[in-house]
Amino acid sequence: MFEGKDGENSIEDIISRYKDDVASLATYIPWLKEHTKQQVAESYSNSELSNSMPFPVYDSTLLGFVKQAQQTGMMNRNYTYVYTRNHIANYKDELEFIKDAEIMQMDDLAGILSKYILEGQTKGTVWAEGVFTGVLYQLIYKMDDLIHFWGTTSY
Repeated sequence: MFEGKDGENSIEDIISRYKDDVASLATYIPWLKEHTKQQVAESYSNSELSNSMPFPVYDSTLLGFVKQAQQTGMMNRNYTYVYTRNHIANYKDELEFIKDAEIMQMDDLAGILSKYILEGQTKGTVWAEGVFTGVLYQLIYKMDDLIHFWGTTSY
């Protein structure tokens, strides 16, 4: 299952590719955990304008997390393949996949992150749903946990 020690997609390669990006997002773990099952966006509309459309207003920490995630090398516009390949259809499937994921599946975990960050740019509720369901918390926690475990293990 594991490829050679020094090759592409080796454990060392995966750790070196993800370590800094995951560390930059791991600072949000306490906030993501605390806000699971909480609303982090409100719908705002102007009652004085009869034809105005409501739009989401996000928690500033959520916006900081999204901006940080966008700046990582983890964004993959082909994230739909991750969902198809792993038979992920909803957030419960995402949580189950995250729970069982191993270091060699970091690209797939990044695909789940990509779905939330990229879809959230066009669908106003996606970012808040990722926080509410706990998917974003579990995802970043798992990635950080895998990096720490494999980064300190000799195999």
